[in-house]
Amino acid sequence: MSAVRLARGATGRDKILKFDGCYHGHSDALLARAGSGVATFGLPGTTGVTEGAAADTVVVPYNDLAAVKEAFGRLGGQIAAVIVEPVAANMGVVPPEAGFLEGLRSVTAEHGALLVFDEVITGFRVAPGGAQELYRVLPDLTCAGKVMGGGFPCAAFGGRRELMEQLAPSGPVYQAGTLSGNPVAVAAGLAALELIDRNGPYPELRRRAETLAEGLVKALADAGIPSIVNRVESLFSPFFTDRPVRNYADARACDHGRYAKFFHAMLGEGIYLPPSGFEAWFLSTAHGDDEIDRTLEAARKVAPAIG
Repeated sequence: MSAVRLARGATGRDKILKFDGCYHGHSDALLARAGSGVATFGLPGTTGVTEGAAADTVVVPYNDLAAVKEAFGRLGGQIAAVIVEPVAANMGVVPPEAGFLEGLRSVTAEHGALLVFDEVITGFRVAPGGAQELYRVLPDLTCAGKVMGGGFPCAAFGGRRELMEQLAPSGPVYQAGTLSGNPVAVAAGLAALELIDRNGPYPELRRRAETLAEGLVKALADAGIPSIVNRVESLFSPFFTDRPVRNYADARACDHGRYAKFFHAMLGEGIYLPPSGFEAWFLSTAHGDDEIDRTLEAARKVAPAIG
């Protein structure tokens, strides 16, 4: 919300372009065709959001650079920013296709709009510098949260100096919060980042995630159930489908009824998965080889019953 306000204040424009199925918090303007819980419950948005609140939100399909260019062709002088999950993770995990993020960087620069990466999920999870480090695309503004807090409520956004200096009290764009700069949350976040720097967990997380993803697909295939797993580093999602999942429409077309059966069957075996096929799976350093093996053993056991 604050990053969007800053983008509008810095550019003097009103419209924000977002992507179908991407979730950027529950501010009214960004709930238009959002993912996360809105996707889980099959809602196009939510009641209580007025037409006026969503009027300046432009929504196009994820991974569709042609649609982005078409929107800028019509509204380029009115679009303050493009906000995107660099790896979509609220419709299930959907990686950016080759050239997509680079294309967003180019189009926004061409039209004088800002590029905002919502790295609330990917920040510090897929690489120390988030998805922007992994894909080598630098946005104008970055939003981070959750994972940076080490388990405490914590969030931040940042960007180029000339943009951040437009925030009060240096500039005219107001930003404040009751818990802003909370010393306990900040201390916990710093400790978590120091552990990341000291222990370098990413190669081992990647290996375990790859083992789990490949094992899930095999367990389901052995039971005659088609599935794919979209994965970026330790962030991944299984989809009950035999087709690629590259956007929200593809994710919605998957067999979510079968996912629900799988969730409950695995829960019966003591494995607590994300309860919706639209939610991402996360591995942490607490998940060792024993936990991976136990999960795959349970998947092999329950797969025939959900076919």
